Amino acid sequence: MSYAIIGFGNIGRALAKAFARNGIEVTVATTRDPESFAVDAAAIGPKVIAKTLTDAIKADVIFLAVRFEAHADVAKALPAWRGKTIIDVTNAYGVPPEDLGGQSSSKFVAQAFRGARLVKGFNHLGAAILAQDPAVHGGRRAVFVASDDDDAAAEIGTLAENLGFAPIKLGGLSEGGQLVQARGKSWRHLIFKDLVKFD
Repeated sequence: MSYAIIGFGNIGRALAKAFARNGIEVTVATTRDPESFAVDAAAIGPKVIAKTLTDAIKADVIFLAVRFEAHADVAKALPAWRGKTIIDVTNAYGVPPEDLGGQSSSKFVAQAFRGARLVKGFNHLGAAILAQDPAVHGGRRAVFVASDDDDAAAEIGTLAENLGFAPIKLGGLSEGGQLVQARGKSWRHLIFKDLVKFD
């Protein structure tokens, strides 16, 4: 299984740190030349590899860690995304609900990535917290996972565990996904909830 993070802002870097902590190779990419951020990527860890967007989208699992407004531009990089799992880490704060056709922001994103299995996840924590070691007080920091594809949700739940987090599955995008998204200029119930799971 290969992994990529599209977006190398605060959230993208926080995710890269999670991979680096666990010795799992991950590609990071933006629309910029990878040489412009290769040193920053390498500083996170030797298995954080800066590549072009064209190379990064060859990965099996892709974290979409860009501004919500930029997701459509990333989606244009492939005519179809069949066989890919997209983890939607975006937050559509400030986007009028009517612009999304009354659906959840992740349902809206899924339409742009035709054929992909889409999972909402890793978006409810601020970058500073997401970047920290998720081992907390003898427990593991929780990340929420929602998807209309049960197999994809299970796969990303396993990845979350491999990254040291405790995945909590919320169900489908229209139900669980609504709990971890922005709606207009408000945040839904589970956004910014820093929870720890004790086994």
